Amino acid sequence: MRNTLYALVLQKSSFTPNPGDTGTVDLSRPFDLIVFVITPIVLVILYFIWKRMKKKDKEKTNLP
Repeated sequence: MRNTLYALVLQKSSFTPNPGDTGTVDLSRPFDLIVFVITPIVLVILYFIWKRMKKKDKEKTNLP
């Protein structure tokens, strides 16, 4: 058991950023604002527009 734990600890690199090392998202930085706020909102809006267009196209093809 102890050897397994040592092997797992040795595999962690100290020179690469780890998810726990970054801290919180700083929304005063433009990159963080764009990536974590604006892009998801735009993607959700585009998804609903796409679904609406797809529904309208389906209704047009079903007309007699």
